[in-house]
Amino acid sequence: MPILQYHKKLHFKLVLLRIIANFVQLGYLKDMKTNSSFAISFYLRKDKTDDQYTAPIFMRVTVNGERAIISTNRRISINKWKDGQAIGSSNEAKSIRDYIESIRTRIYNINKDLNDHDEIVTAEIIKDRFFGKRKISKKLKEVFDFHNDQMEELVGKDYSPMTLKRYRTAKRHVFAYIEHQYKCDDISLSELRYSFITGFEHYMKVIRNCNHNSTMKYIKNFRKVINLAVKYEWLERDPFSQFSCKTVPVVREFLSAEELESIENADIKMPRIDHVRDVFVFCCYTGLAHVDVLKLNKDNIYKGIDGSQWISINRTKTDTNSRIPLLPKAVSIINKYKDLPNVQSGKSLLPTSSNQKMNAYLKEIADICGINKNLTFHIARHTFATTVTLTNGVPIETVSFMLGHKSLRSTQIYSKVVEQKVSNDMSVLNQKLLEKSGGDKKTDPGA
Repeated sequence: MPILQYHKKLHFKLVLLRIIANFVQLGYLKDMKTNSSFAISFYLRKDKTDDQYTAPIFMRVTVNGERAIISTNRRISINKWKDGQAIGSSNEAKSIRDYIESIRTRIYNINKDLNDHDEIVTAEIIKDRFFGKRKISKKLKEVFDFHNDQMEELVGKDYSPMTLKRYRTAKRHVFAYIEHQYKCDDISLSELRYSFITGFEHYMKVIRNCNHNSTMKYIKNFRKVINLAVKYEWLERDPFSQFSCKTVPVVREFLSAEELESIENADIKMPRIDHVRDVFVFCCYTGLAHVDVLKLNKDNIYKGIDGSQWISINRTKTDTNSRIPLLPKAVSIINKYKDLPNVQSGKSLLPTSSNQKMNAYLKEIADICGINKNLTFHIARHTFATTVTLTNGVPIETVSFMLGHKSLRSTQIYSKVVEQKVSNDMSVLNQKLLEKSGGDKKTDPGA
């Protein structure tokens, strides 16, 4: 009797397992943690029917709508197959039914094992496990660190410190999104989908309150890391393949000649404000960015072929060399601070401070001068490109060289700004001429 009871229990377990497998096959069961659908089905490839009217049996594994096809390496007469299973009481039919059931059980157990160990479940991963392949999906943080560590080794050669800082910031944003959306600190590369990127875009714009162009810059940084993973074949599909990283044109704010003159001539008594004003004006006449004027010292000044003073400096952002002839206004500001201790020691050329602090003081200067613009330090560089040079007829190629641009396309942005200003000015002139013409007609007695 104990043996009989054992066989009854074993038979019951097998029946129960088959019932569960059938439910899985029909897609009625879903993983409780991920809510992912999972189904197994068997079918004949009748397009491969041979002369004996037998066709190969294939298995289809479906996870979340994605399919993987597996050959069972078995054939059966097409008239002995119905509704996804072998029919009849022949030994062949029984053998195929048992074989199919064993495969079904194996696939079910693979899926269960993946879920039990909190691993990613896809149809292709199940197929690989079925054939004894165990692909290890790299984690996103590992790939991001690999990219950023390589970049850090090349700082000063291929990259600037600011570029590395931007990629580190991009990494912080990506993993803040993962924490926000997925409630975990990392994900596998195989989990990356188009929806992850659009979700990150939405997060940056809505939660982080970034504008469109800033969001696109961080997404482009993220894309470069993913491209590296694709090239190393750590990722089979590029989730960015259907995503477009397009920025929108922005209006480059700059000072008019009148606004620049009002800042130059403003009567400022406080030394800290006066220092910021002078450094800002100096950059309006040289085109240097804050980070570059910060490291400027007397070693960067040399006598040019024309006998006048020039600046030669490698831009921090692009590591390209900028050579700029010093205009009289810039020279007078350098001379004003030549007796400062830092200048005497060769550490600096001008009294500079952090970009954040100088931008705060620039707001005070804008109020003093009655300028209704969001005055920031970078406006000085835009002002040099437009008001000081291009508007006064300096060729765009020369401006590009002085700004240290790698491509003329970067400088053409300022050219478009100047064209727009010319267009606006001419529109005002045209309106005045029309008004004058209309007034002349009214006063003309012969009209």
